[in-house]
Amino acid sequence: MIELSSSKVIILTSLFLIATGNISFFTHVLDVYPLNGENILFILSLGILFTSVNIILLCLLCYGKATRPMLITILIISSLAAYFMDSYHVIIDDKMIENIIKTDVAESLDLLNFKLFAYLFLLGILPAALIMQITIIKIPLKSAIIARLKLIAGALIVAVVTILLFGKFYAGFFREHKSLRFHANPSYYVYSVGKYLGSFLKHGPMPFQHIGVDAHIPEIDEDRELLVLVLGETARADHFSLNGYSKKTNPLLEKENIISFTNTWACGTSTAVSVPCMFSIFDHTENNKDKTLATENILDIVQRAGVHVIWLDNNSDSKGVATRIPYKSFKSPDNNPHCDTECRDIGMLQDLQKYIDSNPEGDILIVLHQMGNHGPAYFKRYPEEFEIFTPTCHTNQLEKCTIDEINNTYDNAILYTDYFLSKTIDLLKNNDEQFETILFYISDHGESLGENGLYLHGLPYMIAPDAQKHVPMIMWFGDGQDLKEDINFRKLNSKINNKYSHDNIFHTILGLFEIETSVYKTDMDIVFGEQHD
Repeated sequence: MIELSSSKVIILTSLFLIATGNISFFTHVLDVYPLNGENILFILSLGILFTSVNIILLCLLCYGKATRPMLITILIISSLAAYFMDSYHVIIDDKMIENIIKTDVAESLDLLNFKLFAYLFLLGILPAALIMQITIIKIPLKSAIIARLKLIAGALIVAVVTILLFGKFYAGFFREHKSLRFHANPSYYVYSVGKYLGSFLKHGPMPFQHIGVDAHIPEIDEDRELLVLVLGETARADHFSLNGYSKKTNPLLEKENIISFTNTWACGTSTAVSVPCMFSIFDHTENNKDKTLATENILDIVQRAGVHVIWLDNNSDSKGVATRIPYKSFKSPDNNPHCDTECRDIGMLQDLQKYIDSNPEGDILIVLHQMGNHGPAYFKRYPEEFEIFTPTCHTNQLEKCTIDEINNTYDNAILYTDYFLSKTIDLLKNNDEQFETILFYISDHGESLGENGLYLHGLPYMIAPDAQKHVPMIMWFGDGQDLKEDINFRKLNSKINNKYSHDNIFHTILGLFEIETSVYKTDMDIVFGEQHD
């Protein structure tokens, strides 16, 4: 049995974390500061600086009897953080923490593979087992406090001296390359956890705000609207052949009279951020999770105006959007008749006609939340008969596949969405005589597919590539004569290259249902905005 002071255990753990858990950090540093004679000492100094930071961090988190369990916890979490940062180049910020917490079991299982368990064992469990074998020397409380303060002071002095010695480099590092620090393990994810938890402590529960209380449908509007809003998952605009993509990923939709808006942008890079934002009255610059969820959304207003609203979900959940409307999950065979290796989006259409027929009066809004292209196991997102583009990537370890294999697999999932949307249009066509029928499809965010070594999504918005923010948005309108008279399709088609975003959804839905309310902004309505000259 080895006997060590808590200070020595903290120093050794910090060195281990820098040496093994920060490959992603130093890889990104080397992209900016290539390894040459001028930079090599600076890069070594970064190792010293961030070791000092980790020592200070662990000193603040680990004390007394909590030292051993806290170090073990940090080693385990840091090993997993290292895996995801090294493999997918994600950043563990507060938004990613929220995504992790809200990820369901099925989505988590998609991430499991041998490499993850190797990271967990070698960088987490094995060093944790070694710490279990160490006897941490107990000393009197006063001596322990003094020793801890000395260690913090020493680490702080080393950090300051290091920065001063390489002041020219650190001036640029801190000012121009802030994003590099996002990859530091464990300091940045610990900071992010604190930021996430702090968001709940800043204030008490926010009072719930009702908006659009004056919402109503004018009595002169005698036509019934049937709008199916399909909320896509992880789809990229540049992988829709409707938008000019070289592969025919939308062969069925191309046969329909589709209006595809080519310049549409997400308000976030993750489902947990984007979905509440999409239905909120607040634009992406005002988007605040607490404020958004404490305020009524477009579904509340539409329902108040007399529209029948329902949310059908084949994803994890509605992220708090559908808490006040009818909701049904299709993630299990209990509700979804189309399940093989997983439950398919097409199952959400199974009983929709029955639902429509059960509401003989009034307008109807149906939200279909897809599983879509959720990664990294893209090969699970479509039935075998949709594997048209080959070769494919049949693993969730995307770094083991070529870019072409990843793209082919991802595109097959888009192909299945094309099929799903075409079947949704067929359903709407069957209701053309009773309703003005509309399909409105938009994805929650995009996806990185290996470009510049990036995978998946969820990067901070300010540094995320366009692939994670540029999303497809399409509309389809039925053949009802009244609809053709209401909408200037020539003008609408002239807008397909205009820049739109999730911010436009709120007002566009109000416009499509012809709902009158003081919160409606005509200029934010994609269909009717700027239409009346």
